[in-house]
Formats: sequence, C-alpha cells, structure tokens
Amino acid sequence: MRQARAPLTQLTPNIERIEVLLGPASVLYGSGDPGGTINTVTKQPLRDPFYAIDATIGNYDFYQGAIDLSGPLNDSKTLLYRLNTGYQSRNSYVDFFNQKQFSIFPVFRWDISKHTHITLEGEYIDQNELLDGGLPVYGTVLPNLNGKIPRGTYLGEPDTRYYIRQYRLGYRLEHQFSDNWSIQQAFQWRVRKITGTAGQRYPDSLDADDRTLNGGLTDPGAYRTNTYDLNVNLTGKFSTGSIGHQLVFGGDLGKYDNREDASGAPARPLDLFDPVYGQPPAGPYIRNYDVRNLQDTVGIYLQDQVTLAPNLKFLLGGRFDLFELSSEDFLANTKDNQSGDGFSPRAGIVYQPIQPLSLYANYSRSFSPVSGRSFEGDLFQPERGTQYEVGVKADLNDRLSATLSFYQLTRIGILTADTRPGVPPDRYAIQIGEQRSRGIELSFQGEILPGWNIIAGYSYTNAIVSEDNTIPVGTRLGNVPENAINFWTSYEIQRGSMKGFGAGVGLFFVGEREGDLSNTFQLPSYFRTDAAIFYQRDRFRAGLNFRNLFDVNYFEAADYEFGIFYGEPLTVQATISWQF
Repeated sequence: MRQARAPLTQLTPNIERIEVLLGPASVLYGSGDPGGTINTVTKQPLRDPFYAIDATIGNYDFYQGAIDLSGPLNDSKTLLYRLNTGYQSRNSYVDFFNQKQFSIFPVFRWDISKHTHITLEGEYIDQNELLDGGLPVYGTVLPNLNGKIPRGTYLGEPDTRYYIRQYRLGYRLEHQFSDNWSIQQAFQWRVRKITGTAGQRYPDSLDADDRTLNGGLTDPGAYRTNTYDLNVNLTGKFSTGSIGHQLVFGGDLGKYDNREDASGAPARPLDLFDPVYGQPPAGPYIRNYDVRNLQDTVGIYLQDQVTLAPNLKFLLGGRFDLFELSSEDFLANTKDNQSGDGFSPRAGIVYQPIQPLSLYANYSRSFSPVSGRSFEGDLFQPERGTQYEVGVKADLNDRLSATLSFYQLTRIGILTADTRPGVPPDRYAIQIGEQRSRGIELSFQGEILPGWNIIAGYSYTNAIVSEDNTIPVGTRLGNVPENAINFWTSYEIQRGSMKGFGAGVGLFFVGEREGDLSNTFQLPSYFRTDAAIFYQRDRFRAGLNFRNLFDVNYFEAADYEFGIFYGEPLTVQATISWQF
C-alpha cells in the first residue's frame, strides 16, 4: 500500500483526525504529491466550553495522559482558545528501552469581524529516548550457528539517550469577501533540535563465529533545523454560462536551514548472545561530519475544478517552483550552490453514469528540491514524480462504499538510506535513478447495519528500481510487500441496558518483503490479529485494546542487514476518557 510507516511512539493530542483521501475525493481535493493525499486536521477552538481528560495504561510500563480544554475568552465569544497537552512514558519488549515525551499545543482564534478571523497556533514537544538500532539478519531472519537472537536483545549502549525538542509558531488569517470568494494567508516557523550522548553503537560486520559483532561508536553532536513557510491563496466560485468553476490561486515562500555534526570512534567487539555493555571505545573520537544545508523556494500554483454537468467534473492545475540550495562542508572546507525550477501539472476527471457510481482518472507530476550530498560527495538532484491512476467508486448504499483503483507511480531521484558496505549507517542517503510502482488497490468501508462498521482493503504492489547507474534494474524496493490485506470490523450495541458496549477485531496480512535495496534477504510474511472491547455512554468512554492478540513472532521492517526490527509482541492498553 502507498503509505509511510509512521512512528508508533509519537504523542499527538492535538490531532482531531487524519483523513486518507482515496478515489474521486483525492482527484478533486487539490494539489498534492503523487502517491496519495493525507490531510491532518488539528483541533480548533470551540465557541462553547469543552473539557476532556483521558488516561491510558498498558503493559511494558506504558502510561499516557492528555487534557483538552476549549471555550470562549470573552462574553461576545470573539476570542476563543484551545489547549491540548499530553505526557507519555513507556518501556518496551526491547531491553533497556524507555521513552518519555511531553507536548503542549495552544491555539487562539480572534474573530475580528463576521468575515475576518485570525488563528494563532503553537507547539512544544520535548522527547527523550533510547535509540534502538535493531538486530543483525543472522540470528533473526536468517540462521545463525548459535541459534536465535532473543527478540528483546539490545545491542546499543543502555546509558545513551537522544533528546528531541521541537517548537512551532504560526498564524492563519482568513477573510471572506463574499459567499463565493475568500483569501487565506498563513505563516509558520518550526525549530527542531536533536542532541545525544556519546557512545551510540552501530554494527558493520559479524565474525565467522556468528556472534562477535564489530562496528563503531558515534557522538551524534547536534542537529538543528529552522524552517519558515509563508503561503497565501485565493479561492472562489463562479460560472461561465452553465459551467461552474472552483478556482484556487496562490503562492508560497519557504526557507530551510539545517546544521548537523557528528564524531565517531571504533568500538570493541560485542557478543550477540552475551553482550557486555559499557566498554570504552577502542580509539579516540574523531569528528567525521559537519555540514550546513540552506534551501530557499518559491512556488506559484493555479487550479480550476470545472463542473460541466452535475455528473461530470474535471480538475486542471499546475504549479511552478524555483529553488536555490547551498551546501557547506566545514570539515572539507567546501561550499556548493545549485538552483533550478520545475513545472508540475495536475489533471483529473470524475464521471457518474448513475448516481451511486463514480468513474475517475488522474494524472499528476511533482517536483521537490533535495539538499545534501551522497557518500561519494555528489550533490543530490531534485526529485520528480509522475502518477497515472484510474478507478471506480461504488456507493452500495448511503453508508457503505467500495473503491477499486489501478495506478502507476514513477519517481526519479528519490532518496533512500545508503546501506552499502563501508558507509556509516544512518548518516548518508543514496539517490535512486528511477523507481516505479504499479499496483491495484481495493477498499471497502462503511456501516453494514446500525452499529456494525467495517474497513477492509487489499493491495498488490510491484515496486522496483526501473533505471539506475549502480542499482540493477528490476531490484525490488525494500519493505514493500507485493500483497497486503487489512480488515477491521466492530459492533456497538444500539439499545437496551447494554447500549454503548462494543467490540472489534482486526486481521492484517503482510506478504514477503525485500529486506534491503540489494535484495540479499527477505522478511517473511506475517498474519497479525488485533482486538478491542469498549463502552461509551454520553461523555464517558472506556476501552481495552489488544495488539498482536496471539503474540505472533514477526518482523515489521528492516533498514539493512544489521537493522532488523521485530514487530511488537502482545500489547494490552486500557483507556478511560471523560468529556465535561
């Protein structure tokens, strides 16, 4: 399926919902990168007082709490606020692992007039955790002379930590000229800082005894990023005769400033099956990385959604981008500059031969500047993407629908982790010449009967390297299964003394996946079962969630031959929430 694997540990109490737009909705939604459209909707201030609190506890010492407050700040309700804050502390089935995170998200809205309002948003996230680099392929996916490496083995150093702080400030000014025309102007500034303690271990070879692990230690130094984004767009509805138009015209400015450095030292060998932690480095730390990347971008876009008839709509749009990049290597005392531009068209059509049936097709291209250098010192070229998609959506009734789509997605110059021998892990990327994904997606969702809901999907994906100077054509992309199936169904009792009680079950199948870009090993397929029991009545809700109900031993992902990650064992979490 065309999706990114999101971190499961991120605490985001300010998220109202995440919308994955499929089928005709994704065609007519607006500008977006090929591969799909995901819309994150944050919680906004409410005109009436609202207070909510929830708490979650689970195995592996999982504790989480969140508070959501909102309401007016004055009698006329022209000043509104919303405050979301949360805290999470958790361990893991992996030895020594622990993560803590605190976050706060304030939002203020001022209705300047009936047609004009401004929203101010802030964000602060403070997180620290032990970095889990995974396990070697020998003893997990592939046989090892000494047997299986226990699932919870940790091969780093237990006394090392990563500290992450993230800040965001921004505003959104909106003005309604009339019922049909409005303008929006937004700005946001984001800061991300990452520091870590020295002694982070990374492996790079395994001796013939299949238990002596060699590698190095890193002092991650500091990672600092400042990002500025300014956007303005005008939206309007009008008609030319019998033809309706929904127009979007706008532009944006962006600035990205990143500085990071690191040092490395040789590590003493570590026994996979009897690790001795806290060993001193085998040599001194030497600074091996110190770079700064600057990026300035300008974009202009125009889009028109045209209604030719009630059952026929099409979208036509385009975006033009300009960029300037500079990359400075302070160790090599070199500085490089590059600039360029690109035009990205977008077109889509939706036709309804009958009201419940929608036929759709779309074509889109994308353009994205890429900063930085490869391990060999070559500057990265801009990434380009092209997607073709056709499909059909059927509304089986007013609550149940199914979508079938066929697509081809081609991306040129996409970055992926450089896991070649001799390249320090997690430090360099490699740019694939051309990557092509072809596939079929079938989804089915809605309410079968009152209280009985279902979400199901199947995807077939053929993702390969289609053109490259170093990677063989036909090489399959890592962590992408050919076949994947997801199924979730739940039922909630609708009446009687048991009203509000419900249960759900989810079944997930993921097929075999290549473990690395060299296709030297495969992660086996797996079948996982999740479940939930819940009760909700008025403003009270309680739930018990089970992930990997039958404690299946499976592999979730692989970064490279020394970065194999098991899926979580049986995980149980209980949540209680109240709204006031």
